[in-house]
Amino acid sequence: MERISLDEYFLKIASVVAERSTCRRHHVGAVAVKDKRILTTGYNGAASGVKDCLELGCLRDENNIPSGERHEICRAIHAEQNAVIQGSLHGVSLEGSTIYCTHTPCILCAKILVNAKVKRFVSYSDYADNSFIKLFKEAGISFEKKKRPSSEITFLD
Repeated sequence: MERISLDEYFLKIASVVAERSTCRRHHVGAVAVKDKRILTTGYNGAASGVKDCLELGCLRDENNIPSGERHEICRAIHAEQNAVIQGSLHGVSLEGSTIYCTHTPCILCAKILVNAKVKRFVSYSDYADNSFIKLFKEAGISFEKKKRPSSEITFLD
């Protein structure tokens, strides 16, 4: 039996985090990691304590808004944003961390990650907005797209 890499390990965890999403379009999960330790997690969904898209329906679908456009017409906070917010709420700096995320970031999330001083971003799926690439290069954030990890969980009983 071969041991999975750390990148695959944390991408699998991001996939499990995404299962908490309340978005009807994309389930996105993010995990912030530093020195092989999980700092925070986040998934996309409505602000804490308010009704979400599972209850109310999707404003973007109702208005035929394509993915990657008009972010302001959405109840959801993106997974990467929620990972950064969790850090701020609990006094955990993401400076120098790696973000493992099921999808590449939108430009708004990319800007937040630059200011949070994240150093690396790893993903396996594309979001409809690739304008983050130029910003990441300029800011010195390395980006890697990996193969989607297996959804199979292997363990010995």
